[in-house]
Amino acid sequence: MTRAEGDAAPPETTVSLDHFTGLYMAKDDPWDVATKWHNQRKYAVTLASLPRERYKRCYEPGASIGLFTRMLAPRCDAVLATDSVEEAVQQARDNTADLPNVTVERAMVPADMPSGTFDLVVIGDLLYYLSAADLDAFLTGMLNRLEPDGDLVSLHFRNRDGDGDYDGHHVHETLAALPGLDRVIHHEDEWFLLDVLRRLP
Repeated sequence: MTRAEGDAAPPETTVSLDHFTGLYMAKDDPWDVATKWHNQRKYAVTLASLPRERYKRCYEPGASIGLFTRMLAPRCDAVLATDSVEEAVQQARDNTADLPNVTVERAMVPADMPSGTFDLVVIGDLLYYLSAADLDAFLTGMLNRLEPDGDLVSLHFRNRDGDGDYDGHHVHETLAALPGLDRVIHHEDEWFLLDVLRRLP
């Protein structure tokens, strides 16, 4: 699908914590990540797209209930998974309690960026909820924490109706335009976009 320049813009303000908390209060798994086939397939494609067999330290913001965190854990020495919603954080902790290499923390982005550096950052269905200012701040903070030769993996749903919503196409265009990154894998289908971008040495 071809997008026109400027055909959609980020939300004027970042989608509120109250909005996401309400979703989890209404339903344990608001996006049906544990049950919907298109989510299971998206995660399988993403895992298969990781260029390296193993990573030292992974950062996964917006980890929700930790389903994909469990899948990442065998490929990483350590995983830091975060979410802004306490209910999601507790579910993610429960779902990864048997994995000693996984840490789950409550954190808002871009306000609460982690310490240290990472050779893998995985961002799933998060960036289109951020305002332009918060998106810029988050991406700057993320790049500062991505090690040289490290991989940034981004996967976001696309708007299949094509009615100009700010969706995966737009956020991935923003990612592709960041300096110092080389796109090594690109996948696009009717449901989602996936990019793997490597930090240049």
